[in-house]
Amino acid sequence: MFRFIVFVVSFVFTATSTAYSSNLDFSVHKLESGVPGNTILIVGGIQGDEPGGFNAASIITTHYTIKSGNVWVVPNLNFLSIIKRSRGVYGDLNRKFADIQESDPEFNTIEKIKSLILNDRVDLILNLHDGSGFYRETYIDKLRNPNRWGQCIIADQDSIENVKFGNLAELAASSVDSVNGVLLNPNHNYSYMNTKTREGNREMAKTLSYFAIRNNKPAFGVEASKSLPTNERAYYHISVIESFMKQLDIEFERRFTLSANGVKKAINDNVKFALNGSRIVLDVKDARNNLRYIPLKKEEQIEFSPGNPLMAAVDTGEGYRIYHGNRRVTWLHPQYFEYDTSIGSVEMDVDGISRQVNFGEILPVKDAFRVHPTSSLRANVIGFHQKDTVDESGIIISKSSIQRRFSVDKSGTLYRVEFYNKDKFSGMVLVNFSEDALAEEGDGPFNGKEDGLVGGVNDGSDAHDAHGV
Repeated sequence: MFRFIVFVVSFVFTATSTAYSSNLDFSVHKLESGVPGNTILIVGGIQGDEPGGFNAASIITTHYTIKSGNVWVVPNLNFLSIIKRSRGVYGDLNRKFADIQESDPEFNTIEKIKSLILNDRVDLILNLHDGSGFYRETYIDKLRNPNRWGQCIIADQDSIENVKFGNLAELAASSVDSVNGVLLNPNHNYSYMNTKTREGNREMAKTLSYFAIRNNKPAFGVEASKSLPTNERAYYHISVIESFMKQLDIEFERRFTLSANGVKKAINDNVKFALNGSRIVLDVKDARNNLRYIPLKKEEQIEFSPGNPLMAAVDTGEGYRIYHGNRRVTWLHPQYFEYDTSIGSVEMDVDGISRQVNFGEILPVKDAFRVHPTSSLRANVIGFHQKDTVDESGIIISKSSIQRRFSVDKSGTLYRVEFYNKDKFSGMVLVNFSEDALAEEGDGPFNGKEDGLVGGVNDGSDAHDAHGV
């Protein structure tokens, strides 16, 4: 189980409580070692159709421990555009740093990220992008030429005088050398691009990186190619990030194998979220398109606690669409109840062994389970039916005795066990009959502040889109 600590500044989007809001602001995750050192700020998701960048940034928040120095991460800067699979719902956010009107819906976002960039503790900024094709200094073909943006590290100028880490070209060249030593394919090689923004590049003058440069903050755009699948893009982003961390003497531990498959697994580790004080936890990695009759609090907004910063719940008026990045994983259709919180766990037999199970737990089961009867709670196993039975406590229940169409997942291994105190909802346990769950020895209660990145590989981009930073 991967664990991480998230430090959130006052203006971040409130994923742990009201992520279904129409105002999806960004989050800041401060991975701090407690050991004095340099600080890198990583920004992902400034353009919502670039999943390599925002998945890489999210993996940094969930799968890394910083041992010296600090890494601050904004993985979801343009969250609404991520969900919409759009470069920018209100226009290109990366063209609003030189001039923006207060009436612009993204004015506050720009002001907040500018404030973070200008924080005295930030020493260097990496802005992650997915760009078209492969940048090459000379023309080779339509996907490999000087007008493409993929597979390069970008600076607005070669250096900033009298600034720590102002030797931009040298830092970029070192990173390029490092990444070119771990290529998945020789054709994926990286290059350094100087946009020479100060010399009259009007488009680049509007960007986040040039705002940082103008304020004496070293900054780079990092581009992976849209011609590559998302996990390979994220692999290259992470390789670049690690090379810069090493140059800034930031020590770290990584909890996955840095390979194309290792990154894909990190993206797909799990997709869990907790609702209403972790009375309900759902793993929706392989969820059915619709999950019906989810017991939510009557006349109250849901408390949504995601397992990673790319998850959100969007209120449709007829339920909640659950997103991981630009992929909608499921749609929750609620049934409303009053809640009883006087009890937090139940006793169950799992494959013949008795144990206390907390609400919100995901419980591996090999053969069968049984809820111990109590006078306080009634058990309802969703998809199980026995004639003239109201309380399903005391019954030995196997996977074959539950109707598959009621499973949470498409594979038919994950089922809801709900508990009620008279007419009030008390909590839920998920029973997991998959072999993988047994191998992992199960998951403990989930509170939305632990575990790794979740969801499927998101690829909402056009491989022939000519956009870069």
